[in-house]
Amino acid sequence: MRNVRNFTLRLALIGLVLAFWEGAVAYFAVPRFVLPPPSQVFYGLYNGFGSGLYLDHLQVTLVETFMGFALGCCLAFLFGTMVALSRALEYFFYPFIVMFQAMPKVALAPIIIVWFGLGLASKVVNAALVAFFPLMVNTIVGLKSAEEDRVSLMRSLAANKWQIFWMLQLPNAMPYIFAGLEIAMIFALIGAIVGEFVGAEKGLGMLIQSMNFTMDVAGQFSVLLTLSFLGLVLNGMVGFLRRRILFWDAASKAEAAATSVEKASAL
Repeated sequence: MRNVRNFTLRLALIGLVLAFWEGAVAYFAVPRFVLPPPSQVFYGLYNGFGSGLYLDHLQVTLVETFMGFALGCCLAFLFGTMVALSRALEYFFYPFIVMFQAMPKVALAPIIIVWFGLGLASKVVNAALVAFFPLMVNTIVGLKSAEEDRVSLMRSLAANKWQIFWMLQLPNAMPYIFAGLEIAMIFALIGAIVGEFVGAEKGLGMLIQSMNFTMDVAGQFSVLLTLSFLGLVLNGMVGFLRRRILFWDAASKAEAAATSVEKASAL
C-alpha cells in the first residue's frame, strides 16, 4: 500500500506541475512560440509518433548512441587498464589525457563532420569521444583502488600479474566501471545529438534543428521530452545490468534488499 501511495503521489506531483504550467501560460498570455502549453506539447508528441516521423529519427539516434557507447567503452576500458597497470604509460600519457579531457567535445564536432562526413560514422565517433573519458577515469581509479595488503598477499602466494588482475583488481574495480558505464551511456546519447546538431541527414537532433527553422517550439519540446525519457530508459538498462552482474557488491545488495522489501510490503 505504501508503494502504491508513493507512486500515486509522484503522479499527482507531475500532474500538479503540468496544470500549473498550463494555467500560467494561459493566465499570462505567453506566446506559443516562446513557451507552449503542455497540451500542445503532448499533441505534437502524439502527431510525431502517430505519423511515424519520430520513430524513424529515434531509430537512427539509438543506433548512433549504442554504437558510440560500445566503441567508446571498449577503448576506454582498454586504455584505462593499460594506464592503471603501467606506471610508465601513466607518466608519459597523463598530460595528453588531461589535455584531451579538458578540450570541449562540442568544439570537435564540426571537425569530426569534416573528417567522417554527414553519415553514421561521424555521429558514432562523436558519441564515442564523449563516452570515453568517464569510463576511462573510473576504470583507472577502480583498478588502483585494490588494497596493497591483498595484492602483497597474492604475490606471496606466487600469483602473477594477470592472476592478480583477474582475481583481485578487476572484481574490485567493477563497481567503479559500472558507475562509469551509467554516465557514459547518457554521454553517448548527448554526443550523438550534438553530432546531429552540427550536421546530419536523420536523427532527433536534426529534427530539433529543422523544427527550430520552422519555429515549431511545441515540436521541439516534444522531442526534448522524448530524449529525456530515452535517457531515463538507457540509464535504467545499465542499472539493471549492474544489479544482475554485481550481485556481490554491497550497494547492489542493499538496492536489491530494498526492492524485495517494497515488493513484500506491496503483497
